[in-house]
Order: sequence, then C-alpha cells, then structure tokens
Amino acid sequence: MPKPTHFAQVLAHHTSTQADAVFVVSPDTGQSISYGQLAQYTQQLGLYYQSLGLQPGAHIGLMAENGLQTIVLFTATICAGYVIAPMNLLSQGQALAYTLDHCDCDLLWLSQAYTASFEAAAPLLQRTFQSQVFDVDVLQSFTLAASTQANKLAQPLSTNSTALLMYTSGTTGQPKGAYLTQANLLHAASSVVAWHGFTPQDRVLSSLPIYHINGQVIATLSPFLSGGSIVSPHKFSASSWWPWVAQYQPTWVNLVPTIIAYLLNQPAQANDAELGQRLRFARSASAPLPVEQQRAFEARFGTTVVEAMGMTECASVIFCNPIDAQRRKIGSPGLPCGVEAKVVHPQDATYQALAAGTQGEILLRGGNVMAQYYKDAAKTRDALTSDGWLKTGDLGHCDGDGFFFITGRLKELIIKGGENIAPREIDDVLLLHPAVLEAAAFAVSSPAYGQDIAAAVVLKPDAAGSVTVAQLLAHCQQHLGRYKSPAHMVLMDELPKGPSGKVQRLKLSLA
Repeated sequence: MPKPTHFAQVLAHHTSTQADAVFVVSPDTGQSISYGQLAQYTQQLGLYYQSLGLQPGAHIGLMAENGLQTIVLFTATICAGYVIAPMNLLSQGQALAYTLDHCDCDLLWLSQAYTASFEAAAPLLQRTFQSQVFDVDVLQSFTLAASTQANKLAQPLSTNSTALLMYTSGTTGQPKGAYLTQANLLHAASSVVAWHGFTPQDRVLSSLPIYHINGQVIATLSPFLSGGSIVSPHKFSASSWWPWVAQYQPTWVNLVPTIIAYLLNQPAQANDAELGQRLRFARSASAPLPVEQQRAFEARFGTTVVEAMGMTECASVIFCNPIDAQRRKIGSPGLPCGVEAKVVHPQDATYQALAAGTQGEILLRGGNVMAQYYKDAAKTRDALTSDGWLKTGDLGHCDGDGFFFITGRLKELIIKGGENIAPREIDDVLLLHPAVLEAAAFAVSSPAYGQDIAAAVVLKPDAAGSVTVAQLLAHCQQHLGRYKSPAHMVLMDELPKGPSGKVQRLKLSLA
C-alpha cells in the first residue's frame, strides 16, 4: 500500500484488495463486518451526516460500550472526514456536560445503555445538538437515513484534517481535549504496525474501552491500517477470555495490568500453560506493569508479555519493548517507538538532555504528538516547547541502552523531608506480598516531614482475614527500610481507576 495521507485511503486500499476479509467480529453476538461492508457503512454514514446538515470536520460525539457497532462508528466517522469525540463512560452529571459542551458536539451517538447518564446531564448542557440512540446489538439500528444526495461521498480529507478529539481523564482539573489529526493517528498506527510486524493475518482480542486512546489507536486503528482483524467483546470477562482466544484465534491480545491481575487470580487449570501458546505475544500498556505479575503471567499462560507505554497527547504511542525476550527489559516500558525522547530537569528552561541514569521529566517529540489542546492556548503553551517537545509530566530515566524507566508523575511524587520518593517503588514491594492483589502509594500531609507515605491495598479474595495491616507494614520495612515505608495504610475493596485501568492516586486518601 502506498503511504496513505488519511484513513479514507487506507479503507479504499483494503476494499480493493481484500473486500471480503473480516475487519471486526463480536464474540457477544457472533456478527462480523468485512472491509467491504465497512466501506459501505462509511459512505452511508457520510451521507447521513450530510443529510443532517453536518459538514465534514463536524464534531461527532460517541457514548457507547465496546462492540462491533461502536468500532464501526468510530472508524467510519474518521474515514468519512468527521471528527470523532468519544465520551468517558465513567463521567456523570456536570463532568459529562462539560465535555459535551467543550467539544462542540454536533451529533451524539448514544447507545441505549447510556441514555440515563445522558438524560441526567442534559439539563446542565449549555449548547444544543442532535442525538441518535442505537442498540449496540443490532447494526441496522444505526438507522442511517436515506439521502437524496450524490451516491458517492466526496472526500475533502487531507493529512492535516482533525480526526479525533480525545479528552484526558481530568484527575487534576477539568479534562483537556487533545486534538489529533489524520497524520497524528497514521503516524502512531504505522509505528505500532512496524514495531510488531503486523500483517493482514494478525488478529487482536481487546476489551479495552473505545473511549480510551489505547483502545482507539492500538486495538482499532493499528489493526485497521495493517488490514488485520479485531475481536471486540462488549466488556472484559475473566472467565470468557481464554475461551475467546480458543474460538477466535487471535495472534495477540491487548491487556492492561488490571486485566493481567484478574486473569492470574482465576483458579488454576491443568491446561493453563497451553492457553497462550497460540499467541505471538500479549501487549500490556496504559499503566505500569508490576514485574512479578509479568513473570507470573508468562510462566502460567505460556506467552510473552510486551510492556509498552502511551499517552493521549501522543495518540497512545511512546515506548515499547521488543517482542524478542532476549532484547527486552522487564520493568521498563521499553524503547522510543515512533518518537524522539529525552529526560530533562523539570526546572531547566533549556531542556537539555540529562546523562543516562539521571532522573528527570520525560519529553517527547514526533509525528504522533498533538499540535494543541482544543480551545486552550494557555495549556498548549504549558505542554509544548517552541520546538515541538511535549512535556509529559512523567518522571523517569533512560539507561545506557536507550530503555526508559518510569518512576512516577511529577504531581504524584511524594516529597518526604525534602527527599523525592516515587510511589511505584512502594507499590512494587507491596505486590511482592502473596496476599496483595493491587497496591498504590500516595502522599499525605505530615507536620514533621511536610509529606509522608500512605498506601492503599486491595487483598486477593482468598486472603481477606489472613493478613493484617501491621504485617503488610512490616513487609514494607523489611524491603524498603523504615524511612521509605508507609506510615499509614488502608485496605480497600477496589482502587479508583481511570478508563484505561490506571490508578488515580490523587483520589486516594485515608478517609
């Protein structure tokens, strides 16, 4: 395929070369959509938007759970020349209303499962727009109205046309809208395709939400660019995961550490070691993967776990480990993938790269990096240097081999008595305890130190009552020493997480 400048060209190529090949299949309904059918829906969808008076470039909201219809709507809207703006399904009330207002939504696709959430937010909206309710199980219920316009949809797309307006989680304030172009998304997807060597024979099983950048770019646009296929369940199910692998035979699976933890916590079976052998690899991103979980997953299920890292502002592509187990580094999200990367001192206005092994803030530059936050020039200036480097807010270092290591977030750093302590160091030690399923360290105020260390812990279901907080604190002191060990600990049923499964430390407290 000649190098495309926008995704409509990608679809045209696949339609001419493999129209009957499967693009997406739903394990919940058994339905599948081919590339030829996707092209038909794209044309219909573009004509439908035009019949509503929406010009190419209009903003199309999407509020729906995963599945075949949602994947088709997402991909076809981008190919038809419109800007897709997925809503965070965890948002409610004022937060949802803010995003719908801020994104200048012209039409909202709304699945029946989320009509109540939308109706609760509707009185808080400052703008009006059309909404279209659809049934997530019936493709025809898109009700793409017949149009009297031309039968062939014109494509006014260019490489700089905006394709995706994706909002950050907003854990430290109102969500910010990353404005990503066709070129940004193509660069990101092509980087992933090249890194993993994807071909039309590759198939991914992914339950990561389509309202998160990983689900959009890694699990949808990358397989689409390569001409591969997607198995898209409505939601993750630990009990159904390996049966789906057996039935639909994906060549790789898209995971986050939370899913890995849940799969490891399933009762052991005699054939566990055979379950992942048909896979080329499993990919884990969106949150740091604890070393012991990675090793336990590989040992139990017989497949390589490739740790990677992305962020919304970079269209989900930053770092990735090689698939070759001899070249990767466990505990690192990997080498730069499609980007330039460097570590700088957070207060150094010259942004000079620090020596290998020196901790600082990670900066990124590349074709997948957004040009701006939507309608927010001030935050754009804060995030991007004059020569195009994105200040990530992530702390870490680069080793002598070019692998990057993440130690925390600038805003999450625990500063105890003037010493910087990365929360992940405490997390990793707690996860070594056999009773701990999940853990997250966070800062609390201290009259003696300014800040001190606290930790929230989720125990494994079969460990409740078998371990005490005092025992967990003693475990930390044994591995970390007294100064870096938590002064406080709270047991929780679950940790607060964003849509990707990343723990939201700033929402943790001892209350």
